[in-house]
Amino acid sequence: MLKIMNLTKTYKGALKPAVKNINLSLHKGEIFGFLGLNGAGKSTTFKCITGIQTFDAGTIIIDGYDISKEPLKAKQALGFIPDNHATFEELTGREYIYFMADVYQVSKELRDERIKMFAEMFSMTDALDALIKTYSHGMKQKIAIMGGIIHYPKLWILDEPLVGLDPFSMTEIKNFMKDYIKLGNTIIFSSHVLEIVMDLCTRVGIIHNGEIKGFFDTKEDIKNIYSHYEAIKNQ
Repeated sequence: MLKIMNLTKTYKGALKPAVKNINLSLHKGEIFGFLGLNGAGKSTTFKCITGIQTFDAGTIIIDGYDISKEPLKAKQALGFIPDNHATFEELTGREYIYFMADVYQVSKELRDERIKMFAEMFSMTDALDALIKTYSHGMKQKIAIMGGIIHYPKLWILDEPLVGLDPFSMTEIKNFMKDYIKLGNTIIFSSHVLEIVMDLCTRVGIIHNGEIKGFFDTKEDIKNIYSHYEAIKNQ
C-alpha cells in the first residue's frame, strides 16, 4: 500500500537533512505507529508522502502510484489529518466536509450517510451547521478527521490525531481505526502517547534525528516500546 525508498529531505538553510534515507513498506490491514521526538522527522515524512513537500531524493509509491510521477492518482488513495487540524474557519462543519467530499468525488448519498455516522460518533450532530471558527480545539480536530476520512482512503495518515479529543471521542476513533483496517485499508499515525501506540499498532517504527532506527512488530516488543525508545534516544 505504501513503499518509501531512500527518502531524503533537507530544508533550505538547514545544516542536515530533516529525513535521511528513509525506507518503509506498509501493507494492507496494518496500523503502523511512527514514534519520535519533536523534530525527529515524522511530520516531514508525512508531508513528503502526501505531496505537500517536495523531497531531494528517493521514491514514494502509494497504491502502486509514484507520488512524483502520478500525484493525482497517488493522492486519491490517501487521506491526511495534520497535527494543526487545518480547516477553512469561515465554513460550517458540514460545508467543510462537503468540500472535501467534492475533492474526492464522493456521491451525495454516500457522503450524507458517512457524515451522519461520524457526527454521531463524535457527538457533533448539533454543531455541523455552526461556523468552524466557533469550535473548540477538540471540535476542530474532530471535523478535520471527518473531512479527511469522508472518502474512505486506502491509506490514512494521521499526525497526532487524538490530541485535544475528549476520552469518549478518543475511544470511538480508536475503535473505528481498528475496524477500518479490517476492510483492507492501511493506517500510519504518529503519537507521543505510548499507551495509544501499544493499544492500536500492529507494527511500530522509531525515527530519531531523521533516520528510522528500528521496527518492532511483536506484541512483546510493542508492549516494551518505551525501553526501546529510551535506548535509541540515548545512542
